[in-house]
Amino acid sequence: MSRLQTTDGLTEEQTELIKLVREFVDEQILPVATELEHKDEYPTDIVEGMKEMGIFGLMIPEEYGGLGESLLTYALCVEEIARGWMSVSGIINTHFIVAYMILQHGTEEQKQRYLPKMATGEIRGAFSMSEPALGSDVSAIRTKAVRQGDSDDWVIDGQKMWLTNGGSANLVAVLVKTDLGEKSVYKNMTTFLIDKEAGFGETAQGVTVPGKIEKMGYKGVDTTELVFEGHRTTSAQILGGEPGKGFYQMMDGVEVGRVNVAARACGLARRAFELGISYAQQRETFGKKIADHQGILFRLADMATRVEASHQMMVKAARLKDSGQRNDLEAGMAKYLAAENCANVVEQSFRIHGGYGYSKEYEIERLYREAPMLLIGEGTAEIQKMIIGRRLLEDYKLKG
Repeated sequence: MSRLQTTDGLTEEQTELIKLVREFVDEQILPVATELEHKDEYPTDIVEGMKEMGIFGLMIPEEYGGLGESLLTYALCVEEIARGWMSVSGIINTHFIVAYMILQHGTEEQKQRYLPKMATGEIRGAFSMSEPALGSDVSAIRTKAVRQGDSDDWVIDGQKMWLTNGGSANLVAVLVKTDLGEKSVYKNMTTFLIDKEAGFGETAQGVTVPGKIEKMGYKGVDTTELVFEGHRTTSAQILGGEPGKGFYQMMDGVEVGRVNVAARACGLARRAFELGISYAQQRETFGKKIADHQGILFRLADMATRVEASHQMMVKAARLKDSGQRNDLEAGMAKYLAAENCANVVEQSFRIHGGYGYSKEYEIERLYREAPMLLIGEGTAEIQKMIIGRRLLEDYKLKG
């Protein structure tokens, strides 16, 4: 076991679980990841294996059929999975965010209905905020739910974008506008839980998933649009049962999602480092291994330092959330640092590989296309800097 990305203070149960996931990655994911990624093929066997291990219910409490683990344990497992294939960690990330939102904000009826089946992977979750005309500007969403008179019936119309698991999921948490007469635009937003069939085309009444969006990387997992045309639903499907709280519910979910994205970046960076340091000890130029050239040695030192720093920042953010403390500052820092460091480490490993890094026969080519997604997922670097900066001004506000 490498000294990099070790975590102090873990229980025996946490250590054994992470070891089990690492073995699963080495035996079941790494040998097939590049082939499946090049084919853009959904990793069905890998997903079934994760179901059997209980990965889909890691943070769901035991009373609802899950393992009841902490965010830290989950993040460390995600780190290992992303080391094998980043797309696989994406399959469980959106599912995890929806389960977390239901656990934290759902009615007891919603918890009883969804969480036990989410723990087994029978129900698979996706969540949706973004739309074709906007990215991080959540206040500008246009998808709208209109209440039918004084009844509990609602009709949703609009178009959502960039749904990870949009095709394979059969439950989607969707943020929409609801005209509640509030002055703040954020208090006029509501999260609806949308039941649908897995697949593409019309997957529920008034709900269409047009097809997969073709991407440069992050393949295997399906990324889609979601179109609502007169979709009829009821107040029972509002997360928590009360309209107007959707924005805050989604932000809570995204906050833990940022810890998850940081963990994915940590795993991907570690794999890039492993590939780079291995290749550097095999390749020879000018009569010696390239690892013995000072220029390459300096690269390896820089890469390892970035890998380690990102991991420790991610662990701190997860532990703060687990302790019940506010962690938006640390989650933003972790996501920003880990994603930027990941992109840097992957590029340095790519350069170490030289011309071979450009060949699809080498794994680093896949990682080079996967890393950019982490720079924009769950908020760009610029968004993270805004969050971090505003929190710092709160903490360091001048007195008097």
